[in-house]
Amino acid sequence: MTPSFDEPTYFEQQTGIVLTDRTLLQEAFTHRSYLNETDADLNHNERLEFLGDAVIELITSLHLYALFPDSSEGDLTRLRSMLVRRETLARVAETLHLGVYLLLGRGEEETGGRKRPATLCAVYEALAGAVYLDQGMEVATDFILSTLSEDLEYVTQVSTNLDAKSRLQEYAQESFGLTPRYKTVRSTGPDHDKCFIVVVSVGKIRLGLGRGKSKRTAAQQAAAMALHRLGQFVREYDYEKELVSDPDLDDPDELLRK
Repeated sequence: MTPSFDEPTYFEQQTGIVLTDRTLLQEAFTHRSYLNETDADLNHNERLEFLGDAVIELITSLHLYALFPDSSEGDLTRLRSMLVRRETLARVAETLHLGVYLLLGRGEEETGGRKRPATLCAVYEALAGAVYLDQGMEVATDFILSTLSEDLEYVTQVSTNLDAKSRLQEYAQESFGLTPRYKTVRSTGPDHDKCFIVVVSVGKIRLGLGRGKSKRTAAQQAAAMALHRLGQFVREYDYEKELVSDPDLDDPDELLRK
């Protein structure tokens, strides 16, 4: 069933932002695969995605610049990356039920495109672009900052404590009264190009595993994985690239039940 854009969508009902140009709204939800399989006289959303990506980056940059006047360029860049990374925007898109309105080709539909993070991120960016074109910068700013409000709160909380190791230590001590321990379990490669494997444990529970060109990098990845497995949202953890499972790791629920 093809979604109708004649009536306000869920996101419009939730935000109170109703786009005047319904064609622009429909374009934001049109995936390229839909046009490849139909003769519909529509544009796909990639141009709006391009615009929305720039709008989101500008608005979040302005907000962070004002919110953290003493932060360095590097810190502001890292904070912004937490907000605009694909996993964050895909999760917001899912909360707004944007996937429901996507116009997809049959193949994309059958392979789970409606819930694919990359597709959801793209439609959120395209929607941001559509809101900007239809309603202007002020409304686009309200839309982006309100839908990213939980993530902005998180950024505020961790702005003085950005690395995963520090956050895991704080969480483990507050929640379990334990301090995380890191152990290098393996290293591979020649001396000039080694790769280290580090495991982090809380108590007797092995929670995270990371790898990197230095022990410090590997430990940060292990901490990020541990936070993720403990149910904490970790924006700097790349779920697709990092080690996300290992038979030697323990069930984090064992620790949560203690």
